[in-house]
Amino acid sequence: MFNKLETLDDLLEMQLKDLYSAEKQLVKALPKMAAKANDPQLRQGFETHLQETENHVARLEQIGEALDISLGGHTCKAMEGLIAEGQETMSERATDEVMDAALIAAAQRVEHYEISGYGTAAHYAERLGHSKAAAILRQTLAEEQNTDTKLNTLAKSYINAKAL
Repeated sequence: MFNKLETLDDLLEMQLKDLYSAEKQLVKALPKMAAKANDPQLRQGFETHLQETENHVARLEQIGEALDISLGGHTCKAMEGLIAEGQETMSERATDEVMDAALIAAAQRVEHYEISGYGTAAHYAERLGHSKAAAILRQTLAEEQNTDTKLNTLAKSYINAKAL
């Protein structure tokens, strides 16, 4: 992907390309997760996060334009692996309750990866003086953290108990 990484600018570009690929992959995966979810609140959560994820893609494109970075041409291998694991889990025979708990676990792995990536990219952008890009990245970071919190609340409040 990169011939050399010599500056923080190079690292920011790498982070943005990685996040862009990850979000594009997630746009394809979330409808499958929503379809597999049995709990109505969980299904709605996946559908809502799909809309947010489409906005995340658009925000990254906005940042790429502003910084004159072409975001395409890279595949986020980590997201590819997380989605593959999630698909493997969805193909397992499981009760509805256990499947919902498994979907939450898979989704939280994805969220934690995205939280890490957005936090890093926002820090780099801020350090490089790209305050508008940093603000946009922090907005997305907050949404990813909120999604993780919602998933955690669903799991702890009743879904995991139903899976016992």
